[in-house]
Amino acid sequence: MQQIVRLKNSIFLLGALALAASCKHKVQKSEMTGWNYNDKNMGGYNVAKAKDIKTGPGLVFVEGGTFTMGATTEDVMGDWNNIPRRVTVNSFFIDKTEVANVHYREYIHWIENVFSDPQYDAVVQGAKPDTLVWRSELAYNEPYVEYYFRHPSYNFYPVVGVNWKQAYDFSVWRTDRVNEGALVAKGYQNKNVIKTELAGGGQENFNTKSYLMGEYQGIPGKPKKNDLKDSQGRPRTRVAFDDGILLPGYRLPTEAEWEYAALGYINQNPQPRRSEKKRGEENNSNRQIYAWQNDGYDNLRATKRGAWQGSFLANFKRGSGDNMGVAGGLNDRSAIPAEVTAFFPNGFGIYNMSGNVSEWVADVYRPLTSIEADDFNPYRGNRFQKIDMSGGEGNLRDSLGRIKMVDESDSTLRTRRNYQRSYAINFLDGDSLSNAYYGYGVTTLISDKSRVIKGGSWNDRPYWLSPGTRRFMEEDQSSSTVGFRCAMIAPGSPEGNKRKTGNFFPARRQKR
Repeated sequence: MQQIVRLKNSIFLLGALALAASCKHKVQKSEMTGWNYNDKNMGGYNVAKAKDIKTGPGLVFVEGGTFTMGATTEDVMGDWNNIPRRVTVNSFFIDKTEVANVHYREYIHWIENVFSDPQYDAVVQGAKPDTLVWRSELAYNEPYVEYYFRHPSYNFYPVVGVNWKQAYDFSVWRTDRVNEGALVAKGYQNKNVIKTELAGGGQENFNTKSYLMGEYQGIPGKPKKNDLKDSQGRPRTRVAFDDGILLPGYRLPTEAEWEYAALGYINQNPQPRRSEKKRGEENNSNRQIYAWQNDGYDNLRATKRGAWQGSFLANFKRGSGDNMGVAGGLNDRSAIPAEVTAFFPNGFGIYNMSGNVSEWVADVYRPLTSIEADDFNPYRGNRFQKIDMSGGEGNLRDSLGRIKMVDESDSTLRTRRNYQRSYAINFLDGDSLSNAYYGYGVTTLISDKSRVIKGGSWNDRPYWLSPGTRRFMEEDQSSSTVGFRCAMIAPGSPEGNKRKTGNFFPARRQKR
């Protein structure tokens, strides 16, 4: 009897393995032409599977949705620059933590070695944070000037003294290093390409866009397992973006993305969507003040009985002259910025969206952008550009190895319906159509270089910790209270790349 059972189990196992093998090698076919994908005998058109795309290093997935962007509490500053407005933000990725000193020193290390030639001195110096932001005429903060960025004790404290332009350049560098690492790991670029770069490679450094356009060759590798084929079925080592190996670019989050991620509304849904038959309820009525739910917390402190009762949930300044409380009972246990994984994460698992350091976002600042902006992915700061082809193919890169870009010509945009001008930073607020004028340095501090900062810092009162509050600085300025984190588009389904987009229903049988 036992032998019969074992035989049945063996037959079942063999059948299951055969079925799995047949599913694994199931041929993808075009519904338009009937031709097979990834088949050298039928054109060799390669199609990557979206579900295999991985999340970039350091990022967490934020499922998008609708929310009320803007003021949550009384406008005590009288700015009236965050008028509440309902908008929708599509799903995206954002850093779990702020960029730390050790991460930014990694960037400086790369810059100093790749651009070691004296002709690049301005590039190297321009990438370094301004440590003098710690100085004050009537305070002794000189030790932070010397030690905060470099000392190992501060490795995982958020980098400060970085202006908006530097944060933008860091995002480009991070994109290129992640994608270069992916190519090297899979064997499509030789591992020695990294050593060549860091030995003073200069312009000859990997840039994602330059690589995709064929302007950068690097050192092609010989992958052990090469799934990429050309139209004749021959292996190829040149990767295209639609092969699904390279990730989209890291960037600064938009103000709407940052504010949505800060609120962490995902944990307010009592029944998260798991399948087509079971889905959560639309629940967005609770307007919390800070980056965590008010349930169980007295706004800024934990109130539930237990070891954490009374603990501060964020790093902020409680009052004048009170940055961390009394010795022996420190409230937030941090006089200056704290480690990037300190304090209470919000519903998306993101740290320090309220307090620690304020953060740069991508948007150009205008007080009343919320009135004019789209209600889907709102953003101010577009400057539409195209590739500078004036040098011809083979000469499209600048001295840093990036593709040269120029503004689109307005004369070529006259027939377009979605935009007629390439420079849209001041659209409807500061351009000739708006009748609004910003006399920077005369009547206002607002200009087309003013960028939004969000989130409140270690040296701010609680009001600024609310995600809806907003301030600004010029993009070439920096502060001891301002850092940043990166974001990335999440292609495909708003519920993640393993989910479908839209609702699906059983197909009806049709009579012929």
